[in-house]
Amino acid sequence: MLFWKNNTMKNKISEDKLEKYFKVTETALGEIKKNIFNGKEKEAGEIISMVENYVSDAHHFKNNGHWVDAFASLNYAHGWIDSGVRLKIFDVHDDKLFTVC
Repeated sequence: MLFWKNNTMKNKISEDKLEKYFKVTETALGEIKKNIFNGKEKEAGEIISMVENYVSDAHHFKNNGHWVDAFASLNYAHGWIDSGVRLKIFDVHDDKLFTVC
């Protein structure tokens, strides 16, 4: 993950865009927690833990003015979510929140 030494890149990600991605990722996280396929609880737990860590990192980066890093963390988080959906660990069907088949 990239850590910027200054805030010159901060303005490349707008606050609206960053907030949109926080909302989408946190909403998707809530949905996967409620929709785990039977027998996939262990795998789901590992993915959910990674997503929560990346979302936590994103909040930390945002609060410290590192908006590009926050945006990157949210993208990693959502990548984990979508991998769990594609691997049929989570039973979700909303094509606005997830990459569904």
